[in-house]
Amino acid sequence: MNELAIAQQLFESQENLILIYAFNATGKTRLSVAYKDFTKSQNNGKHTGVYYNAFSEDLFVWENDEENNNSNVCLNILYSSLSKYHSFISKHDLEEVLSIYNPKYKFRLNLHENLELGIESVTFYLDEENQIPIKISRGEERLFVWCFFLTLFAVDEWASNQDKHFFIDDPVSSLDEHNIFFTAESIFDLIEKNFLDKKIIITTHHIGLFSILFDKLKKGEKSGRYKEDTKPFILTLQDRSLELNSLKNEVFLFHLHLIKTLDTAIRTELFAFHFVLLRQLLENIASFLGVGRLSYVLEQIAVENVREVSETINALSHKNVYRLQSNKMAPADESLFIEIFQKIQNKYNFKY
Repeated sequence: MNELAIAQQLFESQENLILIYAFNATGKTRLSVAYKDFTKSQNNGKHTGVYYNAFSEDLFVWENDEENNNSNVCLNILYSSLSKYHSFISKHDLEEVLSIYNPKYKFRLNLHENLELGIESVTFYLDEENQIPIKISRGEERLFVWCFFLTLFAVDEWASNQDKHFFIDDPVSSLDEHNIFFTAESIFDLIEKNFLDKKIIITTHHIGLFSILFDKLKKGEKSGRYKEDTKPFILTLQDRSLELNSLKNEVFLFHLHLIKTLDTAIRTELFAFHFVLLRQLLENIASFLGVGRLSYVLEQIAVENVREVSETINALSHKNVYRLQSNKMAPADESLFIEIFQKIQNKYNFKY
């Protein structure tokens, strides 16, 4: 299936809460665009919902002010169709949304001279009195942008006019585990306020975010309100074709999903980035066994030269996964990969 066919399937789903897990580079952002295009085609070309995805994040660009030794560094907000709603955002509202993350910085919203153009940039600083501009970290920036959009979601002039759905694509890149928990809470809060009136679609590559939301919606103490209206899926890419599969028995076992993916890759074609997934599998098993190192699992499955193999896996899995996406695995690495995978299965005999 292509993105548009998946988008139509999601549109026709009876459930209002759609939770989708997919590895990076599967096509989540393209799916959000396809969903926008499909829903517009059903509404005379007009938007019917609102979105948070990579395009949202790309509206925020750093101006480093290199000519003046970074003295006026700020985060520019590119003009877009959303700029006309900026006037409905107050600093106080944005601070309230940000407060769950306990930010260490303060900020100032800089408006365009022509107010119809909205907010031109954001200046961050530590000292309220002097307000010396600083650059915040990538993780802090991602949280700020996410909270900016959460504040926009509450603007009636936008979300009420395009009131059929929220489509949220992976707001957790560059975040540590602590902040991912709070991001899950912010998404759950959005769900509580809106799920009776809107379809809410959430896609993520992060197993932690997916698991927290899955448990809250299907098993948690408040799940009685949501579980019948929640549909979890796994989105996969096979031979350039997308598959959207429901979770069997409504249980998500990430390690089995990894094993199935790696087994398929061994039987078809191995790429260098599969070492990243093998590392994730070893770390999952190590965590289940109560240890914090993948070398322990290598010992348990009787790999020779554990230290050397562990260093090889670390080296091959810490490279840029996106750059490696199109690189075939080297023959020597492929032999090592298959050997480790077979030893894992010989030892633990996972059924999938």
